[in-house]
Amino acid sequence: MRNVLRTWRDEIKKTFSGRADAPPDWTVRLADGDDAGYHLPGSAVWAVHGSMTPIVGGIRTLLMQSLHPGALAGVHEHSNFRDDPLRRLANTIRWIFTVTYGSTAAAEEATRRVRRLHEPVQGNYLNNDGEVRTYSANDPALANWIHLAFTDGFLAAHKLWGGDVPGGADAYVREWAQAGRLMGVEDPPLTEAQLRSQLDRWYTQGGLRADARVRETVEFIRDAPLHPLLRPGYRILFAAAVYSLEPRYREMLGLSVPRLGRFPLPVRLTTKVVLGVVHLALGGPRRQMGPSETAARQRLKRLGEPVADVA
Repeated sequence: MRNVLRTWRDEIKKTFSGRADAPPDWTVRLADGDDAGYHLPGSAVWAVHGSMTPIVGGIRTLLMQSLHPGALAGVHEHSNFRDDPLRRLANTIRWIFTVTYGSTAAAEEATRRVRRLHEPVQGNYLNNDGEVRTYSANDPALANWIHLAFTDGFLAAHKLWGGDVPGGADAYVREWAQAGRLMGVEDPPLTEAQLRSQLDRWYTQGGLRADARVRETVEFIRDAPLHPLLRPGYRILFAAAVYSLEPRYREMLGLSVPRLGRFPLPVRLTTKVVLGVVHLALGGPRRQMGPSETAARQRLKRLGEPVADVA
C-alpha cells in the first residue's frame, strides 16, 4: 500500500511539473531578477493561481478553446498532443507561473519563447460559411479567444471551488489582462462584464463551431492518457470542468452534467474532496507555497519588497 501511495503521489507531481523528485529548474530561477514582476503577493492573480482550482480551470479552458476551428486546427496539425500531452501541459504551466511569479524580464522571455514556438503554427481552415480562412497561433484575434477562454475558465473554477479573490473577479480579469497583452491580445477585457461581452460576441457572431474534430478532441480530453492511479480522480475533475461550463457551451460540446438516474451527481462536493487530496499530495494539509511562489518571495525579499508571511 505504501508503494502504491508513493507511486500515486509521484505521478501527480510528474503530471504537473514533469518530474517527481524535485521542482523543475525553471521554478528555482524565478528567484532571479531585478524587479518585482507584474504581480505581487496579495494580488488576485496570486490568489487564483496559487490555489488548486486551476486544475479544473485548465480542463475547462481546453474544452472552450476547442470550439474555435482555427485554434483546433493549430493543435491538430502542428502539435504532438496525442503522443505527449503532458509536455504541452508542462509548457503551459511554465508560462503561466513565470508570468504570475517571475520578474518582468522572466515573464517577457517566457512569452517570447512561447511566441517563437507559435511561429510555424499556421494554416487554413473552413469557417462556418465554407470560406477558406487562414490561422496563425500568433494572430491577435486568435490570441484573444485563447485569452478569453483561459481567463473565464480559471475565474469560473475559482468561484466554485476557491477562496476569496482580493478585489473580486474584476481584479483578476484586470490583472491577468497583462498576460493577454504579452501574447499580442489587442483589447483584453478589464472587467468581468467586458469578459462576458467579448465571449458573447464570439458566440453570436458565429466564429465558434462544434464538429467531428471537436468531438474527437473532447473525447481525448475526457479520457486523457494518465497513469491508471490518477484516472478516477481525473474523471471527477473532468466532470467538474463540464459542470462549470455555461449551458450553451456544454450543448455545443455535446456534454452534460453527470447524473445518477434523475439525480445529478454531487460534483461540487466530490471535486472539493479531490482537489484537497491533490493538495495533500503536492504539499501539505494547510496553505503551503509551491516552488514558484517560494522562489518569487525569495526574489522579493532580496529586493527589499514587503512580503507578508503565509499563515
